[in-house]
Amino acid sequence: MRLTGDPAPGTMNSSSGSGNFLLVPIPEYPLLDCVPNKTVKIVVLGASNVGKTALIVRFLTKRFIGDYEANTGALYSRKVTLDGEEVSLQIQDTPCVALQDDAEGLYCQEQINRSIYWADGYVLVFSITDHNSYRTIQPLYQHVRRIHPSGNIPVILVGNKSDLLRARQVPADEGETLAASLGGVYFEASARENHEGVHATFLHICQEVIRVLGGGNGEKRRGGLHLARPKSPNMQELKRRFRQVLSSKVKSATTL
Repeated sequence: MRLTGDPAPGTMNSSSGSGNFLLVPIPEYPLLDCVPNKTVKIVVLGASNVGKTALIVRFLTKRFIGDYEANTGALYSRKVTLDGEEVSLQIQDTPCVALQDDAEGLYCQEQINRSIYWADGYVLVFSITDHNSYRTIQPLYQHVRRIHPSGNIPVILVGNKSDLLRARQVPADEGETLAASLGGVYFEASARENHEGVHATFLHICQEVIRVLGGGNGEKRRGGLHLARPKSPNMQELKRRFRQVLSSKVKSATTL
């Protein structure tokens, strides 16, 4: 993935109408550009403090930010190139889910239900340092299945905070076993330390969604996910002024 340039301010979408929790705006593709034919819709789900927002921001900006306000959910929209094809990538962040007292059901906001219904692919996140967050994954997947009872659902399981090995509460083999039971793949990632691991996670779910939607031939295609370079209004203004200066110099030279 190649991402250069500074994010343009004021270009973040929020499904709740408020994006105050995000400290780094993430630009969308310009509205005047040709909108890609394919749309990949991904929802990121998990318990509180597992790093859902940090993973998304790390993926889209290569930056890690440790402090966020309460997550009310936000929709991030970017134009990307996936294996040579332009795709509109939409990633829905969500508020946390929590186990009910009986440890079988979930406390789940209606907003999350709408996001589950809307999405094509599902990223289920827990923290390897919090076994309770791991325990929410199975009920969470069952909840997704109640909303989508049939069909192939692209899903991956992500154990975040893999840099905190001394605080690990969930062994890697438990994550792999659970992911296999859900019909998905297990990734361990560190939003803080390893952008490449986060990138590989989102690349995989994007490819799975494209495959299920009929965009592929069922086999992993070579290539990768390339995020469009965001346009900076400040840089555009500097370029315009630079052209004006060059133009004025050319005119001065021709009049001498």
